[in-house]
Amino acid sequence: MKILALDSSGLTASVALAEDDNLIAEYTIQYKKTHSQTLLPMLEEIRRMVELDLSTVDAIAVAAGPGSFTGLRIGSATAKGLALAMEKPIVPVPTVDGLAYQLYGTDALVCPIMDARRSQVYTGIYEFVFDKERYDMHVIREQCAVSFDEIAEALNQLNRKVIFLGDGVPVFRERMTEVMRAPYTLAPSHRNRQSAASIAALGSLYYRQGRIESGAEHAPEYLRLSQAERERGKI
Repeated sequence: MKILALDSSGLTASVALAEDDNLIAEYTIQYKKTHSQTLLPMLEEIRRMVELDLSTVDAIAVAAGPGSFTGLRIGSATAKGLALAMEKPIVPVPTVDGLAYQLYGTDALVCPIMDARRSQVYTGIYEFVFDKERYDMHVIREQCAVSFDEIAEALNQLNRKVIFLGDGVPVFRERMTEVMRAPYTLAPSHRNRQSAASIAALGSLYYRQGRIESGAEHAPEYLRLSQAERERGKI
């Protein structure tokens, strides 16, 4: 099974190709460019470097949200275009789930936090449970948009060690020291941002479970209204 994966949900743009249990290629960049400038050139570079015949891809996995509204739209449009042109299904992977899956196998709780602005984070709570030669990721709290204090209190009540990751870490790092009572640590630099390789790995599992949709059906999951929609609602 061959999965092409895209993640443009945050500051990082990432494209990956995985076949069965092997990561064939990943191109990730976080620099002063928009995803509209980087995503397709990165995809083309991977295609060229590994001599990929796109017709051999079984599905396109994409970070389906939440995240940056613009970034999600770019990733969604790219995935939809590929799916429709190639007549392949899309595997929508919740962004926060994809972040959590990077810490596969840890015995700590995993809490991704993405800066959602307006003093909120996109977040969730996850754990890995060993079952028959592999770890299953259990969702303790589904991805949501809440204040950091709210998710911190939920973690305090669980009273287990926690690993935080995501672009919300530097934003709320000082606040962590003030409100966290449960023991916690921060993911290292190679595991603290979005990764298309993680989307590909989790997408492969979801594909086998039948969690797919057509290019025509796919739409990002924003979790909350954009600023423009909020302003329009005030009129």
